[in-house]
Amino acid sequence: MQIPRLITLATALTLSVTAPRIASAQLADTKVLTTDAVKSLLASAEATAKQNKWLVSIAVTDAAGDLLGFLKLDNASTGSVQIAQGKARTAARFGRPTKVYADRVLTDTLTFLSVDGLVALQGGLPITVNGKVIGAVGVSGATSAQDEQVAATAIAAVIKP
Repeated sequence: MQIPRLITLATALTLSVTAPRIASAQLADTKVLTTDAVKSLLASAEATAKQNKWLVSIAVTDAAGDLLGFLKLDNASTGSVQIAQGKARTAARFGRPTKVYADRVLTDTLTFLSVDGLVALQGGLPITVNGKVIGAVGVSGATSAQDEQVAATAIAAVIKP
């Protein structure tokens, strides 16, 4: 009778000592975009677009591609709304600039067109910190290169190397 009780006590003692270490090892410190960061991204993108007289829509997402902030400049195309959000979502979820997929579709890889939710148009850029995607910016309404320029300027204004 004493041995099972001793084993139970030893097991409980071992778990009480090691469990906190195991639990903390399972948690990660993750950077996220704050509300202030989202506002800064949108403001910087808006300033770049207005300076160049580009009528665009701007979307900012979290790492999962969910919308955190959005701005449609006056007189921007209605169609640019969904496209900007799709570009940001694609860049966040796949962790690459959307130009990568646009280029691959243009050259030979049409299979990307069958990936649900992937927008293969230049203008979406992931936001990375320490090698981890924490969000993305998608822009639509100007040329594809101009859209990407707006997104890149916004990210550079907020995320310092």
